[in-house]
Amino acid sequence: MDFAAARANMVESQIRTADVTDLDLTDAIRVTPRETLVAAGKAHAAYADATVEYAPGRYMLKPRDVAKLLQALHPRAGETALAICAPYGAAVLETMGLSVTRLDDPKAAIAGGPYDVVICEGAVAKAPGAWSAVLAHGGRLAVVERTGPVGHAMLYMRTEGETASRSLFDATAPVMEGFAPEPGFAF
Repeated sequence: MDFAAARANMVESQIRTADVTDLDLTDAIRVTPRETLVAAGKAHAAYADATVEYAPGRYMLKPRDVAKLLQALHPRAGETALAICAPYGAAVLETMGLSVTRLDDPKAAIAGGPYDVVICEGAVAKAPGAWSAVLAHGGRLAVVERTGPVGHAMLYMRTEGETASRSLFDATAPVMEGFAPEPGFAF
């Protein structure tokens, strides 16, 4: 399989058509291999419009979704980033010149920080407070929050002592183990 051609096709047919217009970001995506981040037997699916399992119970987001999350973060060379269960997001941020700390266990304590950018490629019912607590002043967190069949990509921004959020787009990322919504009763 010609992975370079698949990557170029992914950018043109899935990324740019989804209003991802940041040229530094699309340039980084054009050269960052997804196929090296999944099991060898799944490399053929790395550029498909689908989530791809890279480890048991862990998935890379659809190319469109991760690109839109990254664009919302407005990453800049020289910034610090935390990538939570986000191997592809981490690789793209490194290509863009950010210093990236990878956290493959989303329940682990977060070391280091503060971070300018935090990204997670798995869905959670609600972003844990510990994730926004490690944001630097002006820092941004992008994550998919999902409590039903469709989730919402969310952007959290740290300002003067508080954190604001806004919904970005609908997404159907798989919910990570241990982050499902609590069962309850509702009217």
